[in-house]
Amino acid sequence: MARYYLGVDGGGTNCRIRLADENLVTLADAVGGRSNLQIDKGDPAFRSISEGTREVFAKACVDFAETASTYACFGMAGGRLASARTAFAARPWPFAGVEVFDDIDIARAGAHGGEDGGVIIVGTGSAAMAVVAGERHQCGGWGFHIGDQMSGAILGRELIRRTVEAGDGLVPGSALTEAVLQKFGGSVDAIMDWSFPRDDRPAASAAGAAPNTLLGRAPAEFGAFVPLLMEYFDAGDPVARELIELQMSYVDNYVRWFRARDVRKMAAVGGFGARLYPLLVARYGDFIVTPKHEPLHGAVILARQIFAP
Repeated sequence: MARYYLGVDGGGTNCRIRLADENLVTLADAVGGRSNLQIDKGDPAFRSISEGTREVFAKACVDFAETASTYACFGMAGGRLASARTAFAARPWPFAGVEVFDDIDIARAGAHGGEDGGVIIVGTGSAAMAVVAGERHQCGGWGFHIGDQMSGAILGRELIRRTVEAGDGLVPGSALTEAVLQKFGGSVDAIMDWSFPRDDRPAASAAGAAPNTLLGRAPAEFGAFVPLLMEYFDAGDPVARELIELQMSYVDNYVRWFRARDVRKMAAVGGFGARLYPLLVARYGDFIVTPKHEPLHGAVILARQIFAP
């Protein structure tokens, strides 16, 4: 009887699904909708994966009934909480076996081909995770408001803050902070106005409810300033270099955390992480390795590791 492995890389915007044979040869890929487990109790993720599974089997020209011989591994955004993963795995899936992980698990498995090692996700958000001698270690990934120190969102917010402080004359500015200021028409007032987007809902009246003025820009909106920062960093801008050094100091914390747990190699994934690779190699030497596979294939690797006979 044929045996198949299905991997899912579930994100807040969409999910990617891969069907592979018992040798992990990719048979087909498909794309589904948003898949964060914290959105509507995971209902959109369930629909996206269910629909994407039918698509990927059709693309691979494999009868959908073969899901009964298929073992699945999902790496899901919003999967930091064990309760969310357990509840999602318990849904009525058609597969022979299902395991649900946080999305960083499949990133790590893909980066190291299923072998031991650590990974940092450095994108709009950030987190770190490693496996050493079968033991799993994880830190970070707590979101923009209380964590994500290495993230593009936090760095973008620091750039906006530095621009405002330079406008007040508190700290030195640079061509970079001037470029940011010009994006807002040269007005610090406009930056403040932007930071509190308009909310047309009635003012909160329930006791203890947050006022509308506490609503702020989304992490991705701050992260959108990172390409500009990197452009000026490459040109030698002093504020850009100062901010990137701040970024690397956050990475230092994670590297120390990895080494204290006997992690021997670390990869970085995420758009910002890929951009930092030359700096990572210069700073940490052969501790840094390039990812072997993408996170989606990491999900397939984990599926075989868990369910192989």
